[in-house]
Amino acid sequence: MVVAGAWSWRILLVVAVAAVFVWLVVQLRIIVIPFMVAVLVSALLVPISSWLRRHRWPGWLAVLVTIVGFVTVVTGLVVLVVTQIADGWPDLRDRSVVAYDGLRRFLLESPLHLTGDQINDFVADGVAALRQDTGPLLRGALSIGTTVGHVGAGLLLTLFATIFILAGGPSIWRWFVRIWPRDARVAVDGAGTAGWLTLTSFVKVQVFVAFVDAVGIGLGALLLGLPLVVPITIAVFLGSFVPFVGAVVTGAVAVLVALVYNGWVVAVVMLAVVILVQQIEGHLLQPFVMGTAVEVHPLAVVFGVAAGALVGGIAGALFAVPVMAVLHRVVEYLASGRWRTADPFPDESDVTTPREAADA
Repeated sequence: MVVAGAWSWRILLVVAVAAVFVWLVVQLRIIVIPFMVAVLVSALLVPISSWLRRHRWPGWLAVLVTIVGFVTVVTGLVVLVVTQIADGWPDLRDRSVVAYDGLRRFLLESPLHLTGDQINDFVADGVAALRQDTGPLLRGALSIGTTVGHVGAGLLLTLFATIFILAGGPSIWRWFVRIWPRDARVAVDGAGTAGWLTLTSFVKVQVFVAFVDAVGIGLGALLLGLPLVVPITIAVFLGSFVPFVGAVVTGAVAVLVALVYNGWVVAVVMLAVVILVQQIEGHLLQPFVMGTAVEVHPLAVVFGVAAGALVGGIAGALFAVPVMAVLHRVVEYLASGRWRTADPFPDESDVTTPREAADA
């Protein structure tokens, strides 16, 4: 009982501290979310900026070219998606009405003998369930910025934070390390290095996984003659940054478009394409490619994404896996005691080698 009591109050204290930290993050989400987005973007752009500097580019020019190139690519993708959707929306709306009328007529004439009132009740119940299930995600999306001012402020904070991280990330990190007591600085510095290397590896591999998902589903939509192929491909690419869940949701949109435009046969084929791409991701890319960057079990990834979506909506689902991966690597580094050795700082090979290979 004494041992159980000692463990209990310590566990409760840790849980309480974690709960307070999460509460503070939620309260300061207008600041925290842009900063976390900036960290993720910086993890993707720092290798590009560093490569330019190694090739004798001035530091300010390397940062400027990297930022301008990234903003140009993102803006181009957004404009392309908006233009394609705006052009195809009237036809999509009309075909959706026709498809709904056809489904309704089929149900009325089917052996189920449904009535119009029953169909209306089913539709109302489905809409209510969809709103209830997507409520946390929508609240999370709105919590990022409920007004244009909040959205604009978040974008500016993200941009400025990214610029400062690219331009002076090492100096910012040294300032942070000096805050800690002198005896703890080596451990903090090494743990931060391990976490940053893990984050950069995760972002690079996640971009590759998202690219494979987008090419697979987009190519399937193109071969099946679906409209809005470009918006579907870009949506799959962006959605794949939420592991497992994002590609499934965006793939479902492709199946719905196939059903509305091309009928149920093409929709079934499109569903088979989505499932095939998901199987390739789940059995090849995630274990072998992602496993080299993030040593987090797929089951933990699924529950982590679900918990992140429940707590923080879309932002929580996006940040769940990288936060888990970084925390896992930081705790592992501190627990290993490497910071007490003569060579305390990890390099990229230490955080990208699978556990099995390291143990061997």
